[in-house]
Amino acid sequence: MFDVIKTLSGLVQAKKSQTGKTVTAAKPPAGREPQKPAEPRHVDTQATLRVAEAQAIELIVEAKDQAFRIRREAEEEVRRKTGEVERREGLVQDRERRLEESEQRIRKQLEEVEGLHKQALEKLQHISHMTTDEAKTSMLGQLREDLKEDMAKMMREEQTQAQEEAEIKAKEILVDAMRHGATEYVPEYTVSIIKITDEDMKGRIIGKEGRNIRAFETATGVDVDLDEEGVIRLSCFDPVRREIARVALERLLRDGRVQPGRIEEIIEQVKKEIERIMFEEGQKLCHAIGVYNLPAPLVALLGRFKYRFSYGQNMIAHTLEETKIGIALAQEVGADVNVVRLGCLLHDIGKIITDKEGSHVDLGVEMLKKYGIPQKVIDCVAQHHEDTPFTSIESTLVYIADAISGSRPGARYENYEEYIKRLTDLEAIAKVHKGVTEAFAFQAGREIRVVVDPGEVDDATATLMAREIKKEVEEKLTFPGQIKISVIRELRATEIAK
Repeated sequence: MFDVIKTLSGLVQAKKSQTGKTVTAAKPPAGREPQKPAEPRHVDTQATLRVAEAQAIELIVEAKDQAFRIRREAEEEVRRKTGEVERREGLVQDRERRLEESEQRIRKQLEEVEGLHKQALEKLQHISHMTTDEAKTSMLGQLREDLKEDMAKMMREEQTQAQEEAEIKAKEILVDAMRHGATEYVPEYTVSIIKITDEDMKGRIIGKEGRNIRAFETATGVDVDLDEEGVIRLSCFDPVRREIARVALERLLRDGRVQPGRIEEIIEQVKKEIERIMFEEGQKLCHAIGVYNLPAPLVALLGRFKYRFSYGQNMIAHTLEETKIGIALAQEVGADVNVVRLGCLLHDIGKIITDKEGSHVDLGVEMLKKYGIPQKVIDCVAQHHEDTPFTSIESTLVYIADAISGSRPGARYENYEEYIKRLTDLEAIAKVHKGVTEAFAFQAGREIRVVVDPGEVDDATATLMAREIKKEVEEKLTFPGQIKISVIRELRATEIAK
């Protein structure tokens, strides 16, 4: 706007500078005939100047009006904005004030609530005669009682599902183990028994003043029992000596010449034959699982497994079965098959070393070091009963294969004293629980039935009791296979009519 005013002022000044001047014609150029001069024109500059000044004034006035209007609008806008800011600042301050008042009110209410809580807690403790911890324990106990039924229901559902899945998985494992571990060797249990048809033969075996039987027992190192009719029993801790005595006695009975000299001669012959048979059996065992070039003394020791039993399980059968299972597992998981093969084959070799003291693990490790067996194989032997921590996957697989072969149903048996102890321990574990009236162990300790008082034990508690007994049995007892625990709650109402 100010630029327009400035421009108009410049025009007015230019018009004034031209006032009073006369317009003259220009001279014609040389060589031309001069034209008749035109009559001079007079311009009314004063009138033009006045018009321009009037227009400029109008423009100036209009510009000033517009500038004044713009300034007024700007001032009104500033006043409006300032009022809005002041109003908002007031709102913010009012809100802050209300918030502060609310915070103070809330803090005061919290203090009042805390004080009421403390008073109520003190009153409750005074009324109930219990501390906070005691009340908490009581409430948790009550909650446990309330949830007992739901817990028992969930446990039954989980157990049912787990049993279904376990049955399917167990069948797969058993089928696979039997497929890889099936053996043709039939284990035999027992002391050696020889049947005779003629009781007079017992007299010939005894000999004059018992010299024949003394010579036989001295040469073989076995005890001869002739008390039972129709049989002769040979008992000895060493199965090899017992086998030598059995074969020698059968030959003597067939030969008929039972005398000290002949007894010693036959026994020497049988010893050589048994040594040869054991070496051949060791070779058969090694070749059956693909082991060759094993040192001859170790092959001979392995052959002694033919007459060696562990809990009634023949050692050749156990070793062959375990090695097949171990090889199958090693192939499945990508372990060193040859290390597992030798580890399974030699893991129990210390059991037939009878001339030294020590566990069969230590004796076996010592023997294998003597013949330069690789350290990985020795580690498998040293760790197959977890005497030392596992150092490789191969030693773990040897342990697993040994456990499968030894713990499968029917593989081994235990003696009478162990059965009695298991039964007693099982019944003792069950009887300590509240509400139990009787506990009976069945099937050589593979099942226990617990009878509870229905007045003291409800259905939910019976389910929980079965689980608690299961945990205690697993923690306190060592047993092959599994033990079934049944808690029986039966309510009987009996009346007598007179």
